[in-house]
Amino acid sequence: MKPWARVDVPPLDVSIDIPAISLTNSKTGLKEIVPNKSLYRIYVCGITPYDATHLGHAATYLTFDLIIRLLQARGAQINYVQNITDIDDPLLERANRDGVDWKELAHSQIDLFTSDMVNLRVIPPTHYIGAVEAIPLVVEAIEKLEEKKSIYRIDQDLYFINSPESGFGELSQLTQSDMAVIFSERGGDPTLVGKINPLDCLVWMAQREGEPGWLSPFGIGRPGWHIECTAIAMQYLRPDEMQPELIDIQGGGSDLIFPHHEMCRSQAKTLTGKELAASYVHAGMIGLDGEKMSKSKGNLVLVSTLVNQGIDPMAIRYALMSSHYRSDRMWDDGVLSLAVEETQRLREALSKDQVHVTAGVITEIVSALADDLNTPQVIVSINNWVNLTLAGSSGGDAKVFANSLDSLLGLRF
Repeated sequence: MKPWARVDVPPLDVSIDIPAISLTNSKTGLKEIVPNKSLYRIYVCGITPYDATHLGHAATYLTFDLIIRLLQARGAQINYVQNITDIDDPLLERANRDGVDWKELAHSQIDLFTSDMVNLRVIPPTHYIGAVEAIPLVVEAIEKLEEKKSIYRIDQDLYFINSPESGFGELSQLTQSDMAVIFSERGGDPTLVGKINPLDCLVWMAQREGEPGWLSPFGIGRPGWHIECTAIAMQYLRPDEMQPELIDIQGGGSDLIFPHHEMCRSQAKTLTGKELAASYVHAGMIGLDGEKMSKSKGNLVLVSTLVNQGIDPMAIRYALMSSHYRSDRMWDDGVLSLAVEETQRLREALSKDQVHVTAGVITEIVSALADDLNTPQVIVSINNWVNLTLAGSSGGDAKVFANSLDSLLGLRF
């Protein structure tokens, strides 16, 4: 699958020093230094294309966009892989509900998602891989798991054994009972008769009546959710055998910690004997007017809707950066209104012939980003610079400041 259009990222001034970067690892709960490397392997879970891009999606992909920009500014190369789950139960259910072909629904939502990413100036992945095109990789992964005696059948479906040897549960740190509850809420089936362990996950679903299926050595069917990401990551990130972990970062929204990332981690450990990622990085959830934002509640704020209403995508991006990426936060009209006002004032300041000194502010921004993407502090630094500039302070370079905002934050005015 072709990723969206390339985003032009200007190089950061070489005189700007970028300190050691720290990110919070969900596995340990600690801020940890990201080792300085020439190449980083990053996997971020993509959307299931049955509904448009809401602000929760946007916040997640913005988080990893900022990480990638910061690593690139240090001169590193990034192999960034993102999947798209273009065959899954929610997609088929939505298509059936609306009386449309599931492939047409998926393609329409993928097109909308990619246009939203372009509007928000999110750097595209190196590899953008659909579940359907990855089916041969999934089949290969399942066959390898079969060789390790980690696969069993219930009727015609195949399940993966989440054994203690794989370190299952070490990422989410949840009790078995809590995992069972969440698993059932997020598409799992812990009470299914015939399971070896209640938390074992589906890796191959035999074709159901009226649903699509693909030929495989296991019969006609389609992949389970978790094995899709495991197989794609193994193929397209090409782990370095000399490294203790397979990849550098696995990321997504915090709702993916369990079961999705726990399952992927377990499968990868069983396949290779190695930890999947050196760091597991997760963005918080976004609510609307006091309630969790979700498709089931129907209270989504869509990026495309805001753009069609005439909202500047840079104001949307700015608004999403006003809270820390790890925090669960609420969205309301006031959040966006403030961002619109502040970005307008920033535009005005950047248009001035004389602006406040810039070198120190850029250093503040870089330091805040390196400290676990402290974007609220970044916003404070920008606003201080704007206030001083509009008050008549001089001695800076507006072009240098604008270039830095573009390079590090993806804000282009």
